[in-house]
Amino acid sequence: MNIDELNQEIDGIDDQLLKLFERRMELAQPVMDTERQRKILYRLCEQARPELAGYVKVLFSSLFEISRSHQKGQSHYDSAVKKLLDDAAAHTPDSFPSRAAVACQGVEGAYSQAACDKLFSPADITYFNSFEGVFQAVDSGLCRFGVVPLENSSAGSVNEVYELMNRYRFYIVRSIKLPITHTLLAAPGAKLDDIKEVFSHEQAIRQCSRFLKSWNGVKITECANTAMAAKQAASSGRTDAAVISSRDCAELYGLSALSYNIQNTDNNYTRFICISKKPEIYPGAHKTSLILALKHKPGSLYHVLAKFYAHGINMNKLESHPISGQNFEFLFYFDIDTPVISDELKQVLTELEQETDMFSFLGTYQEF
Repeated sequence: MNIDELNQEIDGIDDQLLKLFERRMELAQPVMDTERQRKILYRLCEQARPELAGYVKVLFSSLFEISRSHQKGQSHYDSAVKKLLDDAAAHTPDSFPSRAAVACQGVEGAYSQAACDKLFSPADITYFNSFEGVFQAVDSGLCRFGVVPLENSSAGSVNEVYELMNRYRFYIVRSIKLPITHTLLAAPGAKLDDIKEVFSHEQAIRQCSRFLKSWNGVKITECANTAMAAKQAASSGRTDAAVISSRDCAELYGLSALSYNIQNTDNNYTRFICISKKPEIYPGAHKTSLILALKHKPGSLYHVLAKFYAHGINMNKLESHPISGQNFEFLFYFDIDTPVISDELKQVLTELEQETDMFSFLGTYQEF
């Protein structure tokens, strides 16, 4: 057979498959149980040629997921997340506010403050000693928005923020990625050879690990915030202590720069999220974030990923975090592309809302 004849036969098979698929979807009522699925997979894999058995399992597992999704779409489930999306889209203003009361962790000169300055012009910033203070300020209504760091390109996630995201009810309304450059600061008159102790936030310490490892005999001390460390260094008067902070903190707190750009890589970015108590979906929103707790059994994560694939939704982040106090139980954080709030997206979120042990919609927003 030549290529045209082969293609013609394949087209014919595809036509038959389509008719059989449509008929199967009609018959697949009610939702198929997992025990029957296992029996079907076992029977079909036994019948298949050995070299194709693995592909048969993948094919029919995907078919089961598509069938389940179709059946859910035909049901009249009263979806809370669908209502939330519709209400937020209907009641959010046409443009993101340029001025607002914003909660940040740290003091003036913190990297979170730099993120605020990019998001708002200007922001009425209230500073808190902890990330939890930011979440509490938003939760109580003291501040309309809060800005916190979520992850860094070289040092990874800010684990404390992920834990707080699970404990507080909030929504992401915007996010921004900022290039981060670190500077070693000390009191005027201090010299690099005199430094015995370095203070900074654990993320900044990790981002500057190579510089610190090359510096033998220096004590590394973690603190709550890079700018807070700079402010404390200025008031301490110590000439044997230094801090890792932003270059702006040198001028703010009267410190001297001992070394510039000490981060591990020039391509060092931190992603900050802007949170609010109520869901707000502004025009241009193109990303959706979720937290899910999945059933502790084989295939749970696969079924979630299969839903995204079946509906043509691109996932650009998946990260797991242990659930405090529970052995080997994890929460899964997802970022997915959502150029529009489509019916497909609403359908997938509705299914996840019904099928997962815990479902938390974190927001649909624009990232800069």
